[in-house]
Amino acid sequence: MIVSIHQPNYLPWLGFFDKIKQSDKFVIFDNVQYPRSKGHFGNRNKIKIYNDSKWLTVPVEGKSEMKNFNQIKYKDTNWKEEHLRLIEQFYKKTTYFCIYFDDFKEILLKDYNSISHLSSELIIWFLSKLNINTEIIYSSELVDEDITGADRILAILKELKATKYITGSGPGSMRYINEKDFKEAGIELEWQSYSHPRYRQINGEFIPYMNILDLLFNEGPNGIDRI
Repeated sequence: MIVSIHQPNYLPWLGFFDKIKQSDKFVIFDNVQYPRSKGHFGNRNKIKIYNDSKWLTVPVEGKSEMKNFNQIKYKDTNWKEEHLRLIEQFYKKTTYFCIYFDDFKEILLKDYNSISHLSSELIIWFLSKLNINTEIIYSSELVDEDITGADRILAILKELKATKYITGSGPGSMRYINEKDFKEAGIELEWQSYSHPRYRQINGEFIPYMNILDLLFNEGPNGIDRI
């Protein structure tokens, strides 16, 4: 049983979906603390604009407090309309824009009780369009929140009877994961190694590390073969 775990990022990049694609079960880490520092992707990601990129950021409330993803609410401003306007402006000439945009718009414009709820619904929609059938589970439905750090990851994996755990290879993961603990638990630890592919893009030279919409609008359902 291969399991991966990640916070519910807003409009995630391709590597996020690569990890899900390789897993039998994917846990949306919705009751972990929302980062108070800058530089995370919990409420933002990039779109391609000509030969550059632009951040799409969701304004959130309470990020300076010690709250979990599923407790962080987004501000009731016109950011949804602005994101949709920019996406339409820069992607309306892509091959698959007319197929996916209206459905994406409908999901984005719904009301959600948290940034986690919004991002999770979008992630599930992206998975359906990419034909990735990995089972999705929420961490809030699993182990006690009082368990923290790597112990919490291990508790989730044990509850799901995981035999392998795929984790990111960034500094955050390396800081709290002790390979010895996983070995003693009988769980194989695999550090994700992701080589970003090139695919068809409009608006100038190819730029990697855009959000998943960039791939979906340009490659459609064939995008799964590019991840």
